[in-house]
Amino acid sequence: MSKTKTSPVLYQADIYEASSFLKSLVEKHVTPQAQQWLSEKTAMLSSETAQPKDLYLAFSAAPRFVGKDKLALTAQNLETANTIRTGFNPSHWSVAQAARTILLLSFPHQNPDDFLATIEQLFNTADMGELVALYAALPLLPHPESFKKRAAEGVRTNMGDVFEAVALDNPYAADYMEEDAWNQMVLKTLFVGKPIYRIYGIEKRVNPKLARMLSDYAHERWAAGRTVSPELWRSVGPYLDANLLPDIKKLFEQPNELEQQAAALACSQSQYAPAKELLNEHAALKERVTRGELTWDLIGNRHLALN
Repeated sequence: MSKTKTSPVLYQADIYEASSFLKSLVEKHVTPQAQQWLSEKTAMLSSETAQPKDLYLAFSAAPRFVGKDKLALTAQNLETANTIRTGFNPSHWSVAQAARTILLLSFPHQNPDDFLATIEQLFNTADMGELVALYAALPLLPHPESFKKRAAEGVRTNMGDVFEAVALDNPYAADYMEEDAWNQMVLKTLFVGKPIYRIYGIEKRVNPKLARMLSDYAHERWAAGRTVSPELWRSVGPYLDANLLPDIKKLFEQPNELEQQAAALACSQSQYAPAKELLNEHAALKERVTRGELTWDLIGNRHLALN
């Protein structure tokens, strides 16, 4: 189920479409003067004479001209974003992020090595806000396969906002990240208390190593008298076996309703006969799963609301 050893599948967004879409969003939030500034900078960066320093200066200056307000997006905006690039979700982006991404997409990218070197230099000198914009923009950038190591580095950061830009609402990780980096990202998301349901592609990147890691993490938490997020079991269910099933039995025995629901969903994901039998023993929960009343996203949202 995991895409790790094979050649990367290219998910290249249409640069013009992405830029036009983001520009339409920015224009709703900024002054005519800011629009003019952005138009001038994109025109300059699109020219054959554009230099990396031109991008660096404009990228750094963008918030001063367009502001840092959050984008106000409609459901139609989000549908359009997903059409431009599957999984692209700018619902938590700021106006400055969108403007910075437009600048990135304006810079010449015909030479992959030159483009990569330019973006890498931006990463190396960026402050936190700039890093957030860079990591969130990865799924839209030309030559996306070139940034796998950079994305893995983002997972290791101690800056919470930067980690979220890599891990949450960003399809890049699911599409390109190596298995070990992906697994560390999922585990860290739980460790820092962020919602798993906002990790794009969480189902398609399940793997047995991650299931074991998550079980070990749960045991460490339990041994210390602590709880674990019921979302943890989302990547465990498909790999239930004799070693992992006792964890699910423990969940069914908990007074916490969300943990019981997570146990039922985990069993419903499994082809392991004892897991199916265990779910049959909890008929009411099984019926709710069958009717679609219980989902991982619902559990994640409820857990987040309670914590």
